Amino acid sequence: MNNSGGDVRDVVIVGSGPAGLTAAIYAARANLRPLVIEGGAPNLPGGQLMITSDVENFPGFAEGILGPELMEQMRNQAARVGAEFLTENVSDVDFSRRPFHLKTDGEREFDANTVIITTGASAKWLGLPSETALYGKGVSACATCDGFFFRGREVVVVGGGDTALEEANYLARMASKVTVVHRRDTLRASQIMQKRAFDNPKIEFAWNSVIKEIKDVGVGKVTGVVLHDLKTDETRLLPTDGVFIAIGHSPNTKLFAGQLQMDENGYIITTPGRPLTSVPGVFAAGDVQDTLYKQAVTAAGSGCMAAMEAERYLEELEDEH
Repeated sequence: MNNSGGDVRDVVIVGSGPAGLTAAIYAARANLRPLVIEGGAPNLPGGQLMITSDVENFPGFAEGILGPELMEQMRNQAARVGAEFLTENVSDVDFSRRPFHLKTDGEREFDANTVIITTGASAKWLGLPSETALYGKGVSACATCDGFFFRGREVVVVGGGDTALEEANYLARMASKVTVVHRRDTLRASQIMQKRAFDNPKIEFAWNSVIKEIKDVGVGKVTGVVLHDLKTDETRLLPTDGVFIAIGHSPNTKLFAGQLQMDENGYIITTPGRPLTSVPGVFAAGDVQDTLYKQAVTAAGSGCMAAMEAERYLEELEDEH
């Protein structure tokens, strides 16, 4: 691996989910020799799909595919066309100088003419041991990814914002009953989302309640939730087949604070319809800048766009010299 002071990389991609790997495939095929700094412990190379079991909404897999298998195929494809991988975390970046400068936790340093940021976002969790143990076994943070598996069954959605009610309304198309668990007695969601949920005969609410435990780790699947009523201090068991956590996402952007323009929630701001950040030559793709769709296929699409924009930017750079 070349340290700083060696050659300047044309493209360095930070992150290795669907956006990063698609960017790598396109950049490699454009002969840009991309370096993918894919993340290392405690982060998981491959992003959120590495902890997703069945993926049935990614085009091209008629029978569905396991999340880790999909990421392995994408990674192998990127490597086959010439992408280089480094399994470390980026610990520091400097976008104020050109070429851009990056350091890793393995104490390697790189200079790059363009950087594509695809560090993704992480779902916020309740922090219960039973939630971790049953992730992918009835516990999910994505209704559009996993709702299909709960047709005709009862599910719980945790949260009180637009995301939670969006998930509840989506799940109500398939599930027999959806119970929204919210810690207060009023919702934060927009009026239109509230009206939709209240008007839906399949959606019920457990107000002033929090989940104390998800059952049943011993059985290896979700069978119910233990609800604690914050007003009465009582607990009760609510039988259910699935639990969807919808309390928001946090973009993985701490590393870029002060370097790039971000919104109030820490998402990188990009030009509408394009992956351009506030620093020319730095591009952002996938969930790190997507507050709306958060799907593997949209992340992959934006990764393609970022690689094409990087290629265009490098051509202009060459023309200048």
